[in-house]
Amino acid sequence: MTPLAACPRETLAAIEGVLTDIDETVSTHSQLTAEAYGAMEALKKAGFRVIPVTGRPAGWCDLIARFWPVDAVVGENGAFWMWHDDKAKKLRTRFVQSEAERADGRHRLETVRAEVLREVPGAGIASDQPYRVADLAVDFCEDVPPLPHDDILRIVRIFEKHGAHAKVSSIHVNGWFGDYDKLTTSRQMMAELFGVDVDSRRDRYVFSGDSPNDAPMFGFFPNAVGVANVNDFAADMDHLPRWITTGRSGAGFVELAEALLAARR
Repeated sequence: MTPLAACPRETLAAIEGVLTDIDETVSTHSQLTAEAYGAMEALKKAGFRVIPVTGRPAGWCDLIARFWPVDAVVGENGAFWMWHDDKAKKLRTRFVQSEAERADGRHRLETVRAEVLREVPGAGIASDQPYRVADLAVDFCEDVPPLPHDDILRIVRIFEKHGAHAKVSSIHVNGWFGDYDKLTTSRQMMAELFGVDVDSRRDRYVFSGDSPNDAPMFGFFPNAVGVANVNDFAADMDHLPRWITTGRSGAGFVELAEALLAARR
């Protein structure tokens, strides 16, 4: 990973949009700072396409799509995307799976939930679970005392034993049934919602993130940017971002936004 400050100005000036993780990428210690929110707003006002891509639940994404300065939001690690249709004055949601598939997945995840709570003392079900439509989020440090690394890996193995996908974020292990992730849904969303073949324009978009569930995005976008705390998870990631900020979490996102805005000016 190379410091973002070394990124050529012409590379930054060619960027058209920012896809970004939220937890500990835009947020800092589970709080959204005024500076980070302002950075998103500044990007949007400058004409950048801004799209959070998060493991957070549908309930959160409803609010984000309605109230944040964004063009759309991908939620639950790719289960859907939401956007506010300004012409119709209506929130819209595009699910990757049918309602029947989501219902079946939720039913199967109940077995996983029971096993995780039985086999991994100290693990908890995420407090935002009631607002989810497709996945199960197991908390390992947000509202519970931090679990050892080996216990986090044990949670992942339990999901995988049952045939579910499992991804580790900075706070949760998210698991689901279905062949999608942040990357596959982001590509589908860009094509369907914006008419953008992101495969051919991947160098014109930045993805910013910090944790293992961001690895597919880091591997896809040649100018992906990790906030400094990505180093905390580097040993567990298949792909790392090309660039890295000096600031951690939200301060790193602000650093990225300022670099993009300065290059465009």
